[in-house]
Amino acid sequence: MMKQFSNAGTYNSNNNDFQLWIQNNHPVQLSSGLMLRQRINYLHNNPVEAGFVCEPQHYKYSSAHDYCGGTQGLIDVVILL
Repeated sequence: MMKQFSNAGTYNSNNNDFQLWIQNNHPVQLSSGLMLRQRINYLHNNPVEAGFVCEPQHYKYSSAHDYCGGTQGLIDVVILL
């Protein structure tokens, strides 16, 4: 694995030795309510896809609690939709 990290690091001028994460910074303008909902749903479904929980609102650190109309999550959330 270290060889793969080293190879990835040599192809990216932002690194000196190794690269573990994909470096990508391409902002996307959220120009519609549909695009915003898609991005929020994607974020809320990450813990489900990872197998941590069965439903997004079951994840302790998710704002899905607030969006599904359930109890308030750990931090105050301003609903965007």
